[in-house]
Amino acid sequence: MPYKNYFILAYKGFTLLRLALLLLAFLIISGCGVTSRMEPYKATDIIIGEDDGVVILARKHHASHEAETSLINCISNSIGSGSDALQVYPSNEFENTLYPWFEPSTAPLDTDSLTNLLSNQEIQDRVKRTGVRFLIWIDGSTDRTASGGTISCAAGVGGAGCMGLAWWEDDSNYEATIWDLEELNSAGSIYADYLGRSFMPAIIIPIPLIARPQAEACRGISDQIKLFLTTPYGN
Repeated sequence: MPYKNYFILAYKGFTLLRLALLLLAFLIISGCGVTSRMEPYKATDIIIGEDDGVVILARKHHASHEAETSLINCISNSIGSGSDALQVYPSNEFENTLYPWFEPSTAPLDTDSLTNLLSNQEIQDRVKRTGVRFLIWIDGSTDRTASGGTISCAAGVGGAGCMGLAWWEDDSNYEATIWDLEELNSAGSIYADYLGRSFMPAIIIPIPLIARPQAEACRGISDQIKLFLTTPYGN
């Protein structure tokens, strides 16, 4: 076969491969991303005062669903910054100030337990010194819920490369419960579920296209907390 024909076949093959790669990239990008569901519930019309502080704590009474430290820090930083920033008391400092009453084995699990705890004048005085009025419990976790696909890599005389496609889903499921330490009641809650779908196509080299549902959950929960505490009934 003349070299010209080889060139034509090679060119057609390259064109088809390029079209296939573009189609694959389009399908992956359109499928990659984060879907969300947010359900805020406000039980009172109380809003935060100018001198009122907020503290974000992770629920630790069941380790399998303990909210990650990274999320707690992210939410604390988010609601404590911006033009609508709230006064945020550092989580570790609050726990140390109230030690040992907010340790996993002794922390109140409901507002009745909170009322009993704050009936102790020493504990009540410690809370007042922090300036914290709203205690926000974060419960939940980010978990890998599904995965699939395969990627194979090989090396030869002509070089090395990978082919295949891997995918996975991470579910960030959290609930924020807001306690009013002045009124000794639950002001409401915010439920958030963020599902992220990531892909890693490999055509010579793996190309990760990663969704970050926990980062989206942080932004969503932070925005809802600000709205919750600054508007009656969260409207």
